[in-house]
Amino acid sequence: MQESGPIGLDVLIFGGGGAGLWLLDVLVRDGYDVLLLESDALGSGQTIASQGIIHGGLKYTLTGMFTSSARAIREMPLIWRRSLAGEHPPDLSNTKLRSDFCYLWQTGSLSSRVAMIGARAGLRVRPRSLPVEQRPPLLADCPGTVARLDEQVIEPISLLSDLADQHRDRILKIDAVNGLEFDSAKSGVSGGVIRLINPDTGEPLELKPRDVILTAGEGNAQLRRSMGLSSSEMQTRPLHMVMVRGGRGSLPLLNGHCVDGRSTRLTITSTTDYAERTVWQIGGQIAERGVSMEPAELISFAASELRDVIPGFNVPGAGANLDEVEWNTYRVNRAEQASAGGHRPADVHVKREGRTITAWPTKLALVPRMASLIQDLLEAPSSAGSIDRATLVGWPRPGIALPPWERQDKWFNAD
Repeated sequence: MQESGPIGLDVLIFGGGGAGLWLLDVLVRDGYDVLLLESDALGSGQTIASQGIIHGGLKYTLTGMFTSSARAIREMPLIWRRSLAGEHPPDLSNTKLRSDFCYLWQTGSLSSRVAMIGARAGLRVRPRSLPVEQRPPLLADCPGTVARLDEQVIEPISLLSDLADQHRDRILKIDAVNGLEFDSAKSGVSGGVIRLINPDTGEPLELKPRDVILTAGEGNAQLRRSMGLSSSEMQTRPLHMVMVRGGRGSLPLLNGHCVDGRSTRLTITSTTDYAERTVWQIGGQIAERGVSMEPAELISFAASELRDVIPGFNVPGAGANLDEVEWNTYRVNRAEQASAGGHRPADVHVKREGRTITAWPTKLALVPRMASLIQDLLEAPSSAGSIDRATLVGWPRPGIALPPWERQDKWFNAD
């Protein structure tokens, strides 16, 4: 039980997704007294639902122009690659890679061929055309170019575990509804006391952070309201993602983008579930169009799209049979800075208001950039010393969220 006054902190982070955990690691290494609070499982929401691609900006150059979005993200693959190799902090050498690269392939349309040419300009990571003999069996008979794109694909649940394991003693689970109280409507802005109730014991804990950082994704809106800040700073853009599940004989591993015109017609990433079945997550335009569809309609549409853009299905020797797989879908909201017309922001959003910093990384790949921008806004660490860990003994710690394919108990066919 806390017997003296509030615990003084340099920084208190709300939100234990990829953004909050990466930032926690950065600030600990910088010498800050910092804690992270999470009201659910770590990564619940956007991180665990993401496809795990460390984008290098290609999808933002399909118009043939080097856009501001591409400029913001083009350095990220190298930063992540060094961390994943254990060569640069944060050390992500225990984070599992789904793949070290993605494939990029065309449909037969003229607009698709033009987009592949435009996608090369201004990028650090550029597509490299593959000869026919190096194509994966599923894409062997594609009518257009098949290229290799050195965008790594990580396993989000592994990333969360890797970061959390390094700082478990600084991560607390809270009850954000009944166990969180700000000193006043403006406490986060003015540096007031934040009161917590231990979800297991009911004991109180008071924290007095110098700075509060909100990296809770969609949860930032409610936190901002509780702190007397406007919630109109945020927008959400929904996705309706598709999942396909099958044995290795019916669904091989594949990671890549199908380019059609100025967009990615679909993006596929692959993993394996608890029973060693292959699971595809399918995003891109199919997930945006699917927002207005019910699951059965979207599954039927997705099956048609896959047959149209992947020539290797049901071809002898390709190891892929679309008639033998199972299907499911899930919905997720992308939480971002509000923008005119509700369009995707071009970059990370980081905003300081008094003693509160609100951040949305926009994409998982941009998390390092978000953390760097926040570092620039913080004062030097205090000389208060380390947090008294004895005060936090017995406080519950959040687990890691389950990925979408492990939460579904009923799967469907495409009929």
